[in-house]
Order: sequence, then C-alpha cells, then structure tokens
Amino acid sequence: MLLSSTSKRFDSIGQLLTVTLIFIFVLALTYFATKLTAGLQRGRLAGSNVEVLEIFKIAPTKYIQVVRIGKKYYSYIVCKDTVTLLGELAEEDIMASDGEETRPTASINFKEIFEKLKKQQ
Repeated sequence: MLLSSTSKRFDSIGQLLTVTLIFIFVLALTYFATKLTAGLQRGRLAGSNVEVLEIFKIAPTKYIQVVRIGKKYYSYIVCKDTVTLLGELAEEDIMASDGEETRPTASINFKEIFEKLKKQQ
C-alpha cells in the first residue's frame, strides 16, 4: 500500500515537471518567433523618407497623424476610408511628448524608454 502511494506521488511530480518543461519550451518558441517577426517587419517597413511621428485618436475610426516626408512635416486626418491633408507644419513646431525636439525613431530604443519609466516610478 505504501509503495503504491509513493509511485503515484512520483507520477504526479513527473507529470508536473513535464508540463512545466513543455510550457517553458512553448514560451521560448513564442519569444523567438516574435523576435523573428519583428526583425522582418522592421526590415520591410524601414524607409528613410517617410516616418509617422505621432498618432492621436479623435474618434473610434478617426486619427490625426503627424508625418515626416523627406524634410517636411505634414498633419493628416486618417479615417476608415479617407485620408485628408490638414496642412504642412514647420519643423520648429514639432515637439516630442516630453518637450524635447524630435529625433529619428531609429535612434530611440526600448531600453531607453524603459529606463525612463523605471526612474519615474
């Protein structure tokens, strides 16, 4: 009787370890698949002449976008079926959300943003 309950306990522990290892494997697989997809998207969408600087939602399907095209800045309203030019913006009018002048998105990385958030908290 004692031997039977001990073997059941080892079976349960074995099942728990197996499920845990499978979970870790799936989690790692998901992480690497996400990194691969992000790298492919970055390479496909990386353009040096067009850059969306800011998007502001004004309704469920309507947004205002500030876009840099070449060396000029424009504001657009993007709706479900249409895009309307609001006008051209002067470069000195463009400010980052923290009050600094804008810089290209390529020079901003997640680590810098994360460090700023850690310092705020």
